[in-house]
Amino acid sequence: MVNEWFLIINSYAGAGKARKYLTEIFRLIKDAGIHFTHRFTDYKGHGISLIQEAIKNGWRSIICVGGDGTINEAVNGIFSQNSVPTTDITLAMIPVGVGIDWGKTIGIPSNYIDAIRVIKQGITYIQDVGLVKYYNLDKPQKRYFVNIAGIGYDALVTEKANYMKKQGHSGTIPYLLSLLSCLIRYKYKMVKLKIDKHELQGKAFSINVGICKYSGGGMMQVPDAIPDDGFFDITFIKDVGKLDVIKNVNNLYDGTFIQHPKIETFRCRKISIHSHPKIFLEVDGESLGHSPLYFEIIPKSVKVVVEKHKRVWQSP
Repeated sequence: MVNEWFLIINSYAGAGKARKYLTEIFRLIKDAGIHFTHRFTDYKGHGISLIQEAIKNGWRSIICVGGDGTINEAVNGIFSQNSVPTTDITLAMIPVGVGIDWGKTIGIPSNYIDAIRVIKQGITYIQDVGLVKYYNLDKPQKRYFVNIAGIGYDALVTEKANYMKKQGHSGTIPYLLSLLSCLIRYKYKMVKLKIDKHELQGKAFSINVGICKYSGGGMMQVPDAIPDDGFFDITFIKDVGKLDVIKNVNNLYDGTFIQHPKIETFRCRKISIHSHPKIFLEVDGESLGHSPLYFEIIPKSVKVVVEKHKRVWQSP
């Protein structure tokens, strides 16, 4: 079993692309000499228990066939088991989902053909993981994540975009349409932040807590994030005007929007967020719950397969 892989497959990822291309994906994996067994996720959250079971049964190499949501469930399966240290597990990705922002930062090809080639090469590195404690229907919950957490407006947009994806709309269009449609009805929230030992408060439009750079189909809301430096990158968007949001949409894709005078950025290991009224949360594109929120970084704690040895997320 040492040289074999456990595949977790979200057959609904990418508006059904995973199921459509599965025969070819299986053929390419076998042609690459990769031995595997596989299981399908049947419902939201199923991947967590599948990974827990796989690790308990001795599997140490895992491939996620899907998008960022599939990776998130796998990571939560890895971190919610106590059979082995988390870095004893090797995690790889064959992207076929709508959202594959996590892979853009760390060096995972965006198509399944190249991704399988990368898995065969077996180059790995260890990145940070975030833990957020939150509330859902006023009950305490926790979730691990590897990319970005969005709070406030981002969470509302993600919820709307996820609904559109379930209706069969794929690509970045659902996110852009959701971004604009949610803007009209969104109301700013009064928040109190504790960022390590630094405290501040004010009206918030959106807050991003990032390990990697990209979210929302290629937007750089935390453009300076480095996924193995042991820190979160925080982007705090205050009561910026809604017309300014529309004007700066293009700047979200190159990260220059953070130069806006009503945006502050921070780097920290812990952050807590209290608000009135409740402010909502999404992580890795998955809608979760609401404030109060408590984040902490877990440095260099998950081993992932990447394309290159060098730090591909750094600028040339």
